Amino acid sequence: MNRKRFTRLLSILAIAFVLTGCSTSNELITLDTTFSEAMNDGFLSALITYPLAQAINILTPITGIFLAITIVTIVINAIVLAFTFKSSVAMQKIQEIQPEMQKIQAKYEGRSDETSQQRMAMEMQQLYAKYDINPLASIATTFIQFPLLIGMYNAVRRSEAVANAQFMGVSLSQSPSQAVANQAWVCVVIFVVMVICQFIAIKLPQWLAEKHGKEEAEKHHKTYKKPENQNIMMTYGMLAMISFAMFSMPTALSLYYCISSIVNIAKTLVIDKMTHKEAE
Repeated sequence: MNRKRFTRLLSILAIAFVLTGCSTSNELITLDTTFSEAMNDGFLSALITYPLAQAINILTPITGIFLAITIVTIVINAIVLAFTFKSSVAMQKIQEIQPEMQKIQAKYEGRSDETSQQRMAMEMQQLYAKYDINPLASIATTFIQFPLLIGMYNAVRRSEAVANAQFMGVSLSQSPSQAVANQAWVCVVIFVVMVICQFIAIKLPQWLAEKHGKEEAEKHHKTYKKPENQNIMMTYGMLAMISFAMFSMPTALSLYYCISSIVNIAKTLVIDKMTHKEAE
């Protein structure tokens, strides 16, 4: 319980920290915009939004707007992965030990006395230690990803290249909802692919965990029992929220989410391959 409260508190502090540095300016960031001018919009605007927007502005004349956003997105994800690789591994391992966690929770179900709660916490700690998992590791990912997400949103919103450049004859500065009205189907396709990739990225760890669970059960000649997915509403709720938000935001942001999802899918597969190669 204390860990959950601690995690929530840190998440709230992270969001508050980011929001205090967010810029509400609608002024475009051009190649002529200076760092000192970006500082007038807030320190996060200068440290995150400004360089991301300038990277898009610089790359677009060379690669086109689609590849410019793709390259910047891949670089962002590479930076995040460099700082959060261990926490990503821990989060994937937690997904795989869900059946064992649920057994411990079922063991103490309905027992709310302090002694039972302490014993359950101790058994959970022993389980984490057994698989070398730090359950608080995911906090690092939140602290790094959230500011970058806000920064990328503002970079896309304020980049001169996004506002003026076109991809396959359409502007990625328009939202998918506007694209439907304008019959700019390229933007609609990007949005739909983004939703599909988001779904796969969210569900893939669960699918892999079930796959390895079945393999382990067969190895010991046991019947595999699929663990209850207690976060199913949260999973689909998060996907619905992202889809709803992206539908009314610039399509360039849907492209960012799409590429990020593809990178996350690749990262999940690589981590899965590495961890299970070690186990063998």
